Amino acid sequence: MANQIGFKSYCWAIGTTSYRTDNFNMSIEKQLQLLKQFRDLKENAGKKWNSNNTFQAEYYNYLKENMFVKGDAARPDKDAREKTSGLRDIGLLDDERNLTEAGLELLKISESEDFSSDNFLEIPKDSYLYFKQLLKTSNIVGDKVVRPFVVFLHVMNEVGYLTNNEFTYLLPLCVDEHTTAKIIKFIKESRSIGKHDYEDMILAVLMGMDNYQRALELLQTGPITEEVICSVGINRKSAKYDKPYYKLYTILKSIVFAGENLALELYEATKKLTNGKVGGTWRKYFFSSSARSVISREGMAVMNTVPILSAASEEQFNEEFFRIMHIFKVKATLSDYFDLNRRYFKITDIVLFEDNKVKLDVLPKCYVEMAGGHLLEIAFTQTRLLQQNVDLKEIGSFFDIDTNLLYQKLGQVLGTSVSNKEMARKVIKDERYVRLNRLIDERFDKNTLIKLFDDFESRNDDEIRKMVTDNADVPTIFEYILGIAWYIISERKGDVLEYMNLSLEADLLPKTHAGGGEADIVWKYDAAHSYPKHVLLIEATLADGSNQRRMEMEPVSRHLGDYLLAHTDDEAYCVFITTYLNHNVISDFRARKNMEYYNSSGTEYITGMKILPLQTSELKILLKHDVKYPQIYKMLDVAYHREGVPKEWYENNIVRETSMLYGRQPDS
Repeated sequence: MANQIGFKSYCWAIGTTSYRTDNFNMSIEKQLQLLKQFRDLKENAGKKWNSNNTFQAEYYNYLKENMFVKGDAARPDKDAREKTSGLRDIGLLDDERNLTEAGLELLKISESEDFSSDNFLEIPKDSYLYFKQLLKTSNIVGDKVVRPFVVFLHVMNEVGYLTNNEFTYLLPLCVDEHTTAKIIKFIKESRSIGKHDYEDMILAVLMGMDNYQRALELLQTGPITEEVICSVGINRKSAKYDKPYYKLYTILKSIVFAGENLALELYEATKKLTNGKVGGTWRKYFFSSSARSVISREGMAVMNTVPILSAASEEQFNEEFFRIMHIFKVKATLSDYFDLNRRYFKITDIVLFEDNKVKLDVLPKCYVEMAGGHLLEIAFTQTRLLQQNVDLKEIGSFFDIDTNLLYQKLGQVLGTSVSNKEMARKVIKDERYVRLNRLIDERFDKNTLIKLFDDFESRNDDEIRKMVTDNADVPTIFEYILGIAWYIISERKGDVLEYMNLSLEADLLPKTHAGGGEADIVWKYDAAHSYPKHVLLIEATLADGSNQRRMEMEPVSRHLGDYLLAHTDDEAYCVFITTYLNHNVISDFRARKNMEYYNSSGTEYITGMKILPLQTSELKILLKHDVKYPQIYKMLDVAYHREGVPKEWYENNIVRETSMLYGRQPDS
């Protein structure tokens, strides 16, 4: 095409849209493990990755053998590149897909299964490493260099927070200092007048680029042909993908200047656009109904009042067509990048995505405010330190701040006095519980919990992940939801965030790591009128049938037995919760009432363990009728001391008692 105008990148993104994965933290850690194992194979010694499609395909097959991927990729070599490119971009791998110093450190953390905080930001060890890596990560956007996460922190320091739309459609356009300043000014002014028309800002950024200027000029000066429309489309893949826009253009022109009733033809033309998301945006823009039958019947009456339909001249028409064509394209691209950027930013555990806003957690926000005046010094530069595991001060000397001043600032923000690490931890913990209780009120009230337990019982995993998070596997989510439910049952008393012993994101939702299994919930109760001081171990499983017998009978009794041997002064018992109770599991737990349990050397033992099984069907009744822990403790204690054949014992002492005491007659 003689008039073809080249595409130039206008935004940044971390990772690749070709590789989207759930369980993001676990996926990164597991792939580092597998890649190191693959590289350590004798037959792979010295093999090159780049330009070696065969070797790349072998890695894909290795991932498949180890259950990391399923199915058969059409191009396994391409799939292998896509799965590793994001890890290379953030410095965990080098170009040859060897683990870097930073990657080896993350693998070490993962394999130790110790993610506790060891840093002044009070975030997990792995999150702190991700934080440092993202501070060093840069993109090449055309002829410009930009560090996306540093730019994000600079913008956050200037405007305080970002709406989801600002994060999605404006932040990634910050590719140089001039554009960043322009967007910050736009955000501030938009908020001050209560107007949030970010599409104008998108267009302003595009029209600051010479290729978009030339494209609009071509549309306004030359005769309009299919070739011209393809050229002004500036398609990043190939101009031929924009051929359907010529049909759109001609139909719209006939509607505007010839008054023709071509609503249905316009609707059909939007269906021909190669990007389905863009086509949907065109239809939503032009039509008040998306039903073809309604458009066919009502014609032009179903069309929205939009500027292009009232264009007074061809020049005005062309300008408006150009505007909506490119804004819709850019918005589709940026919305694709939103999920990627969100996932990578969240692994630092300093960024909160809640209430349709993007914010920094309280202590990191204080830190960024202290260092923020210097962020632009590195925001548009590259560093040679990307693959190294370095201290913050090596990334930028201004990151080395006085922690005492940081704690003082934290205290000022929270309206209290903070002078040391211990006090900082306490006020951070208090603030987390404020957010946890708000999260429960807004997302996990008792009706939602009951609905989730229904979904666990039917294994409606997609709905569970949609309602909770896609960064944890379903067994981990089950344990998390049980912890939330028990927190409500315990009248929101007790350190549930500690008791759950789960890894949580900054937004207090669960995440799964590659190492380790699900942790027990260990709940500590002080003495009360209804019960003595004691410890409750909650064991959770989604396994059923024979799998439940094999997987749970031994671990549950071992966990309680080991706890009692290690804490001889504690009174402790266990509640085993599942969606379906196997009768032989009930039988085994009842038998433990009179059995000895020895330590590994056989030198010490305890006699008898109190293990009570509970099915989610009964737990739902307790939640529904707001039954609190004192009543549940009494019911379980009475049941424990009663005799009976295990199956009938459970039905008479748990099912029947739950049903009769708390709201309904048992099923006959």
